[in-house]
Amino acid sequence: MSDIADSAKRLLLGRPMRSDTLGHTLLPKRTALPVFASDALSSVAYAPDEILLTLSLAGMSAVAISPWVGLVVVVVLLTVVTSYRQNVKAYPSGGGDYEVATVNLGPRAGVGVASALLVDYVLTVAVSISSGAQYAASAIPALRDHEALFAVLVVIVLTVANLRGAKESGRIFAVPVYLFMFAIGTTAVVGLVRYLTGTLGQAESAQFQLVNESGFDQGLTGIAGAFLIARAFASGCAALTGVEAISNGVPAFKKPKSRNAATTLGMLGLISATMLMSILLLARASGVQYAEDPTSQLTDNGAPVSADYVQHPVISQLAQTVFDGFAPAYLLVAAITGVILVLAANTAFNGFPVLGSILAKDGYLPRQLHNRGDRLAFSNGIVTLAVGAIVLIVAFDAQVTRLIQLYIVGVFVSFTLSQLGMVKHWNRGLRTAVDPAERARMKRSRVVNGFGFAMTATVLLIVLLTKFTHGAWIAILAMIVVFVIMQAIHRHYDTVRDELALGDDDAGAARALPSRVHAIVLVSRLHKPTMRALAYARASRPSVLEAVTVGIERDEIEDLRTRWEALEIPVPLRVLDSPFREISRPTLAYVRSIRRESPRDLVVVYIPEYVVGHWWEQILHNQSALRLKGRLLFTPGVVVASVPWQLRSSVSGQVDPDGLGARGPQTGREHGAGPGPEHTPAP
Repeated sequence: MSDIADSAKRLLLGRPMRSDTLGHTLLPKRTALPVFASDALSSVAYAPDEILLTLSLAGMSAVAISPWVGLVVVVVLLTVVTSYRQNVKAYPSGGGDYEVATVNLGPRAGVGVASALLVDYVLTVAVSISSGAQYAASAIPALRDHEALFAVLVVIVLTVANLRGAKESGRIFAVPVYLFMFAIGTTAVVGLVRYLTGTLGQAESAQFQLVNESGFDQGLTGIAGAFLIARAFASGCAALTGVEAISNGVPAFKKPKSRNAATTLGMLGLISATMLMSILLLARASGVQYAEDPTSQLTDNGAPVSADYVQHPVISQLAQTVFDGFAPAYLLVAAITGVILVLAANTAFNGFPVLGSILAKDGYLPRQLHNRGDRLAFSNGIVTLAVGAIVLIVAFDAQVTRLIQLYIVGVFVSFTLSQLGMVKHWNRGLRTAVDPAERARMKRSRVVNGFGFAMTATVLLIVLLTKFTHGAWIAILAMIVVFVIMQAIHRHYDTVRDELALGDDDAGAARALPSRVHAIVLVSRLHKPTMRALAYARASRPSVLEAVTVGIERDEIEDLRTRWEALEIPVPLRVLDSPFREISRPTLAYVRSIRRESPRDLVVVYIPEYVVGHWWEQILHNQSALRLKGRLLFTPGVVVASVPWQLRSSVSGQVDPDGLGARGPQTGREHGAGPGPEHTPAP
């Protein structure tokens, strides 16, 4: 069974990689861009949809301002990108926002940023893959009403791909990401040319009219209108998600790491801004109408649209309009957009494990998240992220409109605290810098980060005000829960470290010996596992050695005594009385009585155990041994020694190296097994 599992693992993940080959897994810029920027680039596929969808509540006139809302989003995007280019140069270790906040604002702020990022990474996977599942369902009708199942399967596929290692996953995802850039770029260029030449047609939804929702009869005037614009801006800021992943992934870049990461950030910012504005401008030029509830918001000559009307995403409508008459181009754009939405989750699969590893190293998450797997990826972090995303997808039935409300809160919490931390970083540097050129550079950097802090704090406030009641409170609650858990884990690790630390009185602990060693071999019946345990115990030459059994059946105990004496075993046999047929309680009581009588003695309990080859065999053996061992571990001054006996199902055809007999069990009476099925050797 284990061989089959290992072969399957090797088939899925590949051969294990040596630790000294870690350098070969580092990413050049051309591979790092699709690996770390796929989330931010893919946001272009749904950020325009969210802007138009929100503005649609105020009718057709409101949709006309969508490019201006997009322009403000672009300003924030470029500001954040510029700020993060400085972050990766100042803190290249891969801690990203967590490290910046911890160093400059304190550990609590750092843990707050980390909790926000961890939640946001899980939401990134859930939102991206759910969105991709909806694109797939629009192209493949058979997937409709099965989006959640499809999304879960995609998460599993991405998990396996990332478990193979960052470099391999980068190669897999590079082609679709670059194809997406090419598809959107071609759509923008062809659309611009057709617009300038007057040949650009109208989108499929341009024939409909948007009906104002209740409360927006006057469009965007008044407080309600301003609030709606702010909400549209907050939704459009989803285009900024994923920018922080590069700052967390600096260690994965080839040298010079900081420069390559900064260059990749710059490319990401320019490409994302260009694509976002191109889509919004084309949507306005082609008359795209995009509503949250088409059947109630869209009308055709005054009559509501048919219930059968399928509202396609904005990019699909644009591709159909721009490439009217050339179906292959439209299909390519629609297909590659769906693929990139799925692959956007790959950014989180690279950012979450790295951040989790750093947090585990600092004692805020379980230590296992710091370990690399066979392929030098942080396997435990990848699996943890996948499980969290699957839970969200199933809970929200892969509905993007519900998940998107939870989104971007966490990332703007990290943006804001990171920018504030960088301002303090430059202030601290200016207090010691004396070179005029260096001081001038620091002052310029402080201005950039200060402006970034003002922008991101404003966006965070808008997001909280406009999205809190729409579901953002769930994300905030999740951040608080993660924050509390990480603090509790850190306190636990601190307590354990302090408790185990060597003091002045412990210097000679390794040289000190117990007064005596009292060895106990637990016996259930006389067979080869028992003989092996007795031999091992005698080899340790304890001060006192005795065999202990629990008397439950009188006949069995008498038979055991008779055979013990007949074989002339040089170890005294003690029988513990058990009127209530318990095994663990009398044994524990006897062991503790030895400790009370001789507190300076060390008690070593030898427990024979079967080693089986099948999981179902484990259920049939060793249960009493496991229960007793678990209770003995909590008894001070007691050492538990397991003596293994390999059954033939676990080791076939091997010779017992210690000369105590074959490894397989003997069941005949002549070997003392007694009638009936085998029982655990522990009493």
